[in-house]
Amino acid sequence: MKKKIYIAGAGGMLGEAFYRIFKDDYEVKCTDKDVNESWLSFLDFRNFEGYKKDVEAFKPDYLFHLGAYTDLEYCELNLDDTYLTNTTAVENAVFIANKLNIPMLYISTAGIFDGTKDFYDDWDEPNPLGHYARSKYMGERYVRENATRYIICRAGWMMGGGPDKDKKFINKLIKQLANGKRDLHIVNDKDGTPTFTVDFAKNVKLLIEREYWGLYNMVCNGETSRREVAEELVKILDLDDEVTVNEVSSSYFEDVYFAPRPPSERLINKKLELRNMNIMRDWKIALKEYIDDYYIDYLKEKNIYPVKEQITL
Repeated sequence: MKKKIYIAGAGGMLGEAFYRIFKDDYEVKCTDKDVNESWLSFLDFRNFEGYKKDVEAFKPDYLFHLGAYTDLEYCELNLDDTYLTNTTAVENAVFIANKLNIPMLYISTAGIFDGTKDFYDDWDEPNPLGHYARSKYMGERYVRENATRYIICRAGWMMGGGPDKDKKFINKLIKQLANGKRDLHIVNDKDGTPTFTVDFAKNVKLLIEREYWGLYNMVCNGETSRREVAEELVKILDLDDEVTVNEVSSSYFEDVYFAPRPPSERLINKKLELRNMNIMRDWKIALKEYIDDYYIDYLKEKNIYPVKEQITL
């Protein structure tokens, strides 16, 4: 009999990857307050009684708590909503998992560090700068201090979900390029590590199956910067000759992106490496696969993806 996983907050880019990677080997129930897929049912995990009732009825072997507000500007302006969603809802998950005596998964973020170091391993001490980071770190702390069995995975610059679900850097750039923009302004003072949702879900699956509980950094390999990611994307799309990448400092975007962000949020998967469990690939390979798997049709429509990539033998 297949083991069962209840996945809460599965309507976003990460939920899509978890559904894709886990659905064949497990019986999964995916819920979200935004029901945007046929495999999703409605649940607002901020409602403790509703959350508890729905999970208990499913009788899962694992509880995956994925959802969070990840728009830093929204979080700075809507504190109650942010902490209710990113922190107290996580406490709800811990209560439920402990009561059912099942392990839980929580997703944390590289954004909980202050950026005073170039790289952060699993044991570095977080120092969150803004309310998004603080709300996520307090969720992480609660899981670490109160959950009986847990896996916490810290992700970096997330990429996944494709044109409809990706609300992050890669999708924003692709949309600009698809709409004819050939002059990009990219910050030169932000370093980090991309994290492909599909690789991330696969690495979580490995940890779950080996029962290696605990806290893990989980990002693609290869440290990088926003500028380098933008240049690599332009190269993959074969637009090198057409697109100019202009370096600007973060102050250039301060009206739009006013929430504090660390200058470096580069993570190292030190614990995964030590346990010989790091199956995260280099970010350039993952980025190429992401574009090939999720964007081909969209890019064909926009007439900007190289024809040679469209031929399948």
